[in-house]
Amino acid sequence: MQEELTFTRGRPGHKNDNPHVEQKNWTAVRRFVGDLRYDTPQQLQLLNQLYDVLHFYLNFFIPVMKLKEKVRKGSKVKRVYDTPQTPYARTLASPHVLAKVKAQLRATYRHLHVVELKRQIDPIIKKLWANANRA
Repeated sequence: MQEELTFTRGRPGHKNDNPHVEQKNWTAVRRFVGDLRYDTPQQLQLLNQLYDVLHFYLNFFIPVMKLKEKVRKGSKVKRVYDTPQTPYARTLASPHVLAKVKAQLRATYRHLHVVELKRQIDPIIKKLWANANRA
């Protein structure tokens, strides 16, 4: 099947062209896998194993502060945040998500255990760091 994909890149000198994605690089990626180079098939397999488990951990159990508004007073900007909630809780509270999707999420949540997820994540990270290319 031929996909028509449009590739976009950030503009030179504008490192924050995609801040909504970039703001999560520390909490969702760098915190767990670091900023080392992973380019072997074995490392790719470990990364895939990690992401298969990590997305459940981050989306169902780790609360996130969401920016509600920015209030400017002169040269200072005050940021106002919503109460921290997990992406799972925000999705359930959203009126824009179908009841069928919410039911699927609830079923998934019932089968998850945060301690078990963490027990699966930690050894994968140890293997990944042991095999990292540090050059």
